[in-house]
Amino acid sequence: MEFRILIKGGTVVDGTAAPAYAADVRVAGGRITEVGANLQPTKGERVVDAKGCYVTPGFIETHNHWDGGVWWNPNVEPLSAYGATTSINGNCGFSLAPAPAGAKEVQDVIDIFNYFEDIPEEPMRDIVPWDWTKWSEYKASMQKNVKLPLHFCAFCGHIPIRLSVMGQDAWSRTATAAEIEQMCELLRDAMDAGAMGLSTNFLDYDKYERPLPSQQADDAELIALMNVVADYPNATVQVILDYFMRKTANASLERFGRLAKETGVRLQWAGMPTLQYMADQLPRSKELHEQFKAEGLPIYTAFNVISPTSVINFNRTLVFGQNGNPVWQELVNTPGWEAKAEMLADPEWRNRARDSWDNQFAHSYLHDPSANLLRESESGYGPIGVTLADYMLQTGINHPSDAMAEWVLNNGQESTVLKKSWEKDEAVLNDLLVDTHSLANVSDYGAHGKLFCGAGYSVFLLTDYVRDRKIISLEQAVHMLTGRLSNFFGLHDRGVIEVGKAADITVFNLDEIEMRPEKKTWDVWDGTGGRTYRYTRDAAPMRLTLVAGVPTFDHGEFAGRYPGEFIGPETGEADSFAIAAE
Repeated sequence: MEFRILIKGGTVVDGTAAPAYAADVRVAGGRITEVGANLQPTKGERVVDAKGCYVTPGFIETHNHWDGGVWWNPNVEPLSAYGATTSINGNCGFSLAPAPAGAKEVQDVIDIFNYFEDIPEEPMRDIVPWDWTKWSEYKASMQKNVKLPLHFCAFCGHIPIRLSVMGQDAWSRTATAAEIEQMCELLRDAMDAGAMGLSTNFLDYDKYERPLPSQQADDAELIALMNVVADYPNATVQVILDYFMRKTANASLERFGRLAKETGVRLQWAGMPTLQYMADQLPRSKELHEQFKAEGLPIYTAFNVISPTSVINFNRTLVFGQNGNPVWQELVNTPGWEAKAEMLADPEWRNRARDSWDNQFAHSYLHDPSANLLRESESGYGPIGVTLADYMLQTGINHPSDAMAEWVLNNGQESTVLKKSWEKDEAVLNDLLVDTHSLANVSDYGAHGKLFCGAGYSVFLLTDYVRDRKIISLEQAVHMLTGRLSNFFGLHDRGVIEVGKAADITVFNLDEIEMRPEKKTWDVWDGTGGRTYRYTRDAAPMRLTLVAGVPTFDHGEFAGRYPGEFIGPETGEADSFAIAAE
């Protein structure tokens, strides 16, 4: 049915960073049809009382990983409850398409999602149909088989492109000219079908400590792929850089900045180092960022207002690998509790584990037993609610690795430890929030379901940075969550409250909303007929969320409607607003 709605009595924050103003907003046929004062309802039109509320464009999730999850959790809760109307996926060089022809390469794609994004292997293998080879066929399968409450966008990942063309050689060598040509054909198929662009990864190593296939690309390969993207003016190249582990980010940023300038593509890099332990890398990254702006280049840095939270379990996590502890990661990678328990009790493994623990990355809080909280016990044995340091005192175990091993043996692989979050560099974040070439609302939601929940970061920006600490204005924050993103990503028919735009809208009272605490929900198929958990949150709540004019969060709950479409950047000339200083 068609929803005809009049949102009356609210304050419009239109997404452009212009001052808020009192106005009513009329919606019909999925579009905003009228914005003005004292609009009168017409017959058959629902009136929404927005007194005391702000009426804004729906929020755009800049960086999600719902590629797999939408096949078994299509409600993507609680995004609608936090005002999200568009989700951008296929990030970090990881996408479900193109799909390699070889079974081993498909398993590589599944393993990459499983290891890096904590997206469970069983539903990825058995629920996702894998009835495509090209990205265009993947999109068609999504449109046929998946219904969503918000719009879905996706990059084409560099890693599956390489695996599709090169097979296992993708892990170990540069590509030939003929292979690069085949990669470009696959990417062009994706771009013609509406992909956001190309995403690549120069950060991660896999569970076997191999650099991901994208890191084997030479300049000839990157230039050829970037030239394909450059033929689509509203598309983007995204690169994930390593400020976290091996600290290669600034060298990679120099390289990608040079290649982006040469090819003329719009580039998104993730992202400016915003954690205090990264301070040694900050001066050069800021220098490069300012250089790009001074040269008028459409190169933007993405960022997150939340420090990553690490909830470690011992069945599936990448935390040890990303903290430079390969022996404990070896335990996590070992399938089956019996094998893990044998390893935990083995004196030889414990010796290696102690050495690995002592030689983790210097910035890792795993070094500090007092910074690791024993949070949940699978067996109920405990103790829980105490730090690893407390447990060492209670048991008389002298080394933190031995103490952790003993605790896991007693409590089970699904027990959890909460590692202290890294301290943020608030000065850097405050600058990014008013920078002309930055992209907010990176949440990673859809990934790391057992590590942390990324939903709600948009509301944290509105409450912590606007309402509570008054770091930026509401108009600026909404712009960062809506109009800035829609323009950068070429989604020009949304992101602003304006007549003719898509009616992707959220209505909220700033005093009512919060980013709610994490909680478990048992809604992820485990491959055996049962369910395992992920972390989620209760509703913020918004008063109303509309996607294409259809209520998706309404009357305090998910509305059970699926108006979302698989969308991509508009074709044609790029909007200068998206690539110039604002």
